[in-house]
Amino acid sequence: MHYNILSELKNAVRAKKDKITFPYSKMDFAILKKLAENGYVKAVEKETVGKKNIIAVRVMHGGKVPVVNDFSIKSKPSRHTYIDYRSLNTVRSGHGISMLSTSQGIMTGKEARKNKVGGEYLFELW
Repeated sequence: MHYNILSELKNAVRAKKDKITFPYSKMDFAILKKLAENGYVKAVEKETVGKKNIIAVRVMHGGKVPVVNDFSIKSKPSRHTYIDYRSLNTVRSGHGISMLSTSQGIMTGKEARKNKVGGEYLFELW
């Protein structure tokens, strides 16, 4: 689940780890790719170890200020939250990122507003 990835990513940044791995899922891979595109992680790769696929993430360290400070889960299996593109606001005055699962795939809040598409509001990261 994506909330597990976010907590492990936050802990890896604080512990100054270089690389972390997760079990492979299409959704998690798409979310991590978007985080890499937006500068929250260095690189994301799909690797095969034995018969299992994993996601290898190279963590980015931001010097004195961590790149990933915290996150807020908006939608989870027990409570799905959906949002219209008109209702999307900036996260932490533009210093964060929101992530949505739309009919056109995983998108950031900025991309969803640009493409005028809403969806399931997954999380905010800053």
